[in-house]
Amino acid sequence: MRDLLVAVRESNSFQRSRLGCFIDPNAPLSSLPLTTKSEIAEDQRRNPPFGSNRTYSLPEYTRFSQTSGSTGPPIRWLDTTDSWRALVECWQRIYRVAGIGRNDAVFFAFSFGPFLGFWTAYDAAIAEGALCLPGGGMSSSARVQCIMDARATVLCCTPTYAIRLGETAREHGLDLSESAIRAILVAGEPGGSIPSVRAKIETLWPGARVWDHHGMTEVGPVSCECPVRAGILHVFEDAHLPEILDPETQRPVVPGEAGELVLTTLKRVASPLIRYRTGDLVRSEPQDGPCACGSCELSLVGGILGRVDDMVVVRGVNLYPSAVDRILSEFAAVAEYRVELSRVNAMDEVRLTIEPLPGHGEVNTLRESVATALRNAFQLRIEVSAVEPGSLPRFEMKARRWVRLPDETG
Repeated sequence: MRDLLVAVRESNSFQRSRLGCFIDPNAPLSSLPLTTKSEIAEDQRRNPPFGSNRTYSLPEYTRFSQTSGSTGPPIRWLDTTDSWRALVECWQRIYRVAGIGRNDAVFFAFSFGPFLGFWTAYDAAIAEGALCLPGGGMSSSARVQCIMDARATVLCCTPTYAIRLGETAREHGLDLSESAIRAILVAGEPGGSIPSVRAKIETLWPGARVWDHHGMTEVGPVSCECPVRAGILHVFEDAHLPEILDPETQRPVVPGEAGELVLTTLKRVASPLIRYRTGDLVRSEPQDGPCACGSCELSLVGGILGRVDDMVVVRGVNLYPSAVDRILSEFAAVAEYRVELSRVNAMDEVRLTIEPLPGHGEVNTLRESVATALRNAFQLRIEVSAVEPGSLPRFEMKARRWVRLPDETG
């Protein structure tokens, strides 16, 4: 951390203007200001196209990335060869924990755009000696066929898309028990650490284990799943200095209490973030000693619980998308769902639409069961309707099931 502060004090105009010209490398972390995504976006607006958060001159940078834009305007990011190598090394650790190496064939089920996660995962797989199978520009059915034909042993995608590929295989009469997939690495959504979502994926892909991890373009790969305890993510503390703060008071929470994950990137000196508010809700566990796997790093129970800015208040009840997803994933007959939010007389209202699996006859019973489960979980009555199979959209990247409708009166 001291080395990072010394580096940015010398030549990073963005960090120097935020932290002061005379940063004390021995200052306590809590004395430094938090960094927000809106600050980064505003800096890039004022200093196009890449902003001023660069520690070195522009010719030193060799890699370009951009955020997905799912939580605000897209943010551009530059890396030097050294900082990119540090990111790739974090991804290599994910593969090693999952036991993936030179004897594996890794299928990347996404279209390769500027999102950092695609390219770091791909480069890390090459560095580990695995055979890399890019799945960009393919339909879901073509991807499943390629996975089968190429005898891929590892699948990288979002939890939602792992389910979609499984459904696609079933629709086309392909038996995934005959595939060679033994590991499915998921990220981009909380589902990888939700037991019911994991079980659904592993049922669709017999013989495969789901491995959760998480990261973001701004900070790179952040964590990987414990090899011994499913649903526990260990933060890469050699690359990130983590804090868990109360989103309102910005003070540390006690272990076991949910808070916002705040990260300082220790090895990404070329484009660093200091005390960055990720917006991710997490909960650490008290640690009296090493984890059963031997790790002494920060352990996040249940992975990413949700987003600080995703919460909506419906008739006085705090509602998180990840909590609703946990309920819906318990229903094997629900193929997909959509949540519609609207404001009626200045109050948020929510409606849920479910899509049953083809051939599921008792649609009304299913609809009523879902409504009862939601009411029992949240003490909130949510209107549930059903549509024909195949009616709702499917997602290759992060699922966007929550839709804000125009305000209503009545």
